[in-house]
This record gives sequence, C-alpha cells and structure tokens, in this order.
Amino acid sequence: MLSLKRSASPVGLPALTDSTAEAFYSTELRRSKRLRLTAQPDSEQKPSTISATTKVVRKRARKIKAEPSELADTKPATDANQSPLKVEKGAASPRKQTSVAKALATPHPTPERWREAYDTIKDMRSRIIAPVDTMGCDRPQLEETTPQNQRFATLVSLMLSSQTKDEVTFAAVCKLRAAIGGALSVDALLAADDSTIGEAICKVGFWRRKTQYIKRATQILRDEFNSDVPKTVEELCSLPGVGPKMAFLALQDAWKLQVVNVGIGVDVHVHRITNRLGWHKPFTKTPEETRVNLESWLPLELHPKINALLVGFGQTVCLPVGPRCDTCELSNGLCPSARKMKTKTKKTITSRGSSGPKVEISIETEVKTEFTEPSC
Repeated sequence: MLSLKRSASPVGLPALTDSTAEAFYSTELRRSKRLRLTAQPDSEQKPSTISATTKVVRKRARKIKAEPSELADTKPATDANQSPLKVEKGAASPRKQTSVAKALATPHPTPERWREAYDTIKDMRSRIIAPVDTMGCDRPQLEETTPQNQRFATLVSLMLSSQTKDEVTFAAVCKLRAAIGGALSVDALLAADDSTIGEAICKVGFWRRKTQYIKRATQILRDEFNSDVPKTVEELCSLPGVGPKMAFLALQDAWKLQVVNVGIGVDVHVHRITNRLGWHKPFTKTPEETRVNLESWLPLELHPKINALLVGFGQTVCLPVGPRCDTCELSNGLCPSARKMKTKTKKTITSRGSSGPKVEISIETEVKTEFTEPSC
C-alpha cells in the first residue's frame, strides 16, 4: 500500500509530487473497484460514492499526466540530471510544420500620405536613441569574431527576444556567452547543460521553454545545416521557437547583403503603429496579416529598414499605453488616431477680501479621437 504524507490542509489532502500522483490515483481507483464488488445491496454506503479527497487527488493526477511540461518558472535547476531536456549527439531532432503566410492575391491599396508619415518618423528617429539602436537583436553579433558565430548569435538573440525587452535580451545573451566559454557557437552551446543555459537566460520571458527551443534548434543546425544559420524562411521557421518575424530578421541581420531580401519582420510595435496610422483597412488582427499587407505595397528597399525604424519609434514615442502624441510630429494630420490636448478654464477662485487677488485655475482635458486599438 502506498504511504503518503498528509499536509495540514483542512481537507487533509496528500502532499503529492509529480512522481507519486499517478501511483496514488491508480491505488485509489483499484480500491474503488473493490468497494463496488463487495458492497451489499442493503448497505447504506453507495458503491459510486467517492470521497472529496479522492476526487481532488484524481483531478491533480490527471493534470500532471496531461501537462508534464508546464513547470513553474522559479529558478534554474542546479543539477544537470534534473534538466527538462537532454539532447544526445546523433539523436533525431523533432521538426515542426512551417507556417508562413503567402503574398496577397490582390495587393492592399497604398495608403494616402504614407510616405510623408514615414519620412516624418524617420526624421524624428534621427534625433532619438532607442533601446533597439544599442541593444537590438543585431547587436550581439558584434561581440563575435567569426561570421558563423555572428549569425548564430543573431539567431539566439532573436529567439530570446520574444515577449522580452531589448535591454533584458541583450543582457541575457551576454551572460550566456560568458557562461559557455566566451563565444556563442553551436558546439559550445550543445556542450552546455540546460542548467547553465537556464542560469544565464532566466530573466527573459518563458526562459524554460526557450532553453529547450534553443538546445533543440542548435542540434538541428549541427545535424542538417552544417552548424550554420539557414538561408531561407522555410528552413528557419522549421526550427523550434522560430517564427516568420524572426526568420525575416535573421535573413536581414545575420546574412546581411548575401541573401536577397524576401520580407518584413513584423513585431507588435510594427503591428500596432501601422494600424494606428491607418495603413490597414480594415485593421489587421495579427502581425502576420500586417506583414502580408505591408509587403504588398511598401517599396522593396524599405523592407529591411521599417522594423528598426518603427520599433524604436514605438519604444520612445508611440507607446502601447499612453502614447506621447503631444510631442509627436504626426499629430498634425498624419496620424488619424492622434490624441489632442485642449486647455480649458474650469473655474476662477477669488479670495474672501474684496480687494484680494484673483486666482485662475486652468485644467487640461484630453480629447481622444475615436479609434479601436488593434489586438496585438
């Protein structure tokens, strides 16, 4: 009989671990079957009656069995044997289905005054230093000495950047480089255990999952791409944890001018800002919809430039919450969603004495145009 330690909870639930939950569930199930077989017809206890404790335990056991990979992001494992994934040399690498939206059959109409808005943003960005300019995903390659490692560092940086600020991503890449020997290479990363990688990148969002993605993707690079970054969008998207945005940016930043530019890297900033500017009618719901719309009318020579341009603009001026429309030059008719500030004199307060000074208080009220924020 399985012996379980009980906690001090009011219902006396057993303190289960992942390894004992299924065993306890099986024991309870067999005991319930024996009760149903031996119960007498006139017994006061119903054969199908199950205690509240058993129900909760079964529910927890099913959850553990169904979701073994959903682990709490607390801290990296200190023992390499406890790592969630081990990649053995020569083992077959799991592949995923590539999903890249194709070009529009009918191009999206070219927005009015888009060039004027683009040039205005470009002029504003020339006077602004944004995080993407100094700590973007193209910066880690500058710390590598060989072209192959430069491309690999760019790809790793892109994989870590999902739902993470540039400052955090850049720091994580630097820490990872130091943790695996001073250079980001395929062989060095494969030789490192998961706990070492997790210790280095634990500040980025979803670091546990990204640890697994990076390790599996690195093995695929070694086994199928001669330890180098692929040169096509389809091949890049076949890597675990790599989507279309990362693939297009990898081609533009990692391979530079060696590869023909084939698309636009669209993240939440590009998605949000182009919708605010009214460049999509109707509003696009996903970054992929935004990408295919932009690619259908935006001049090809601007494809590699628009991501960094709008990302920096979104980090400093066109913020997700509380955009700084009062300082934005697009507010003068180029942005349909600009918020205008208006000053009104609310009331005048006069001192009690007849000869006292008058004090006027003006209150600024914000008038917002009707605009539905696109989902990001």
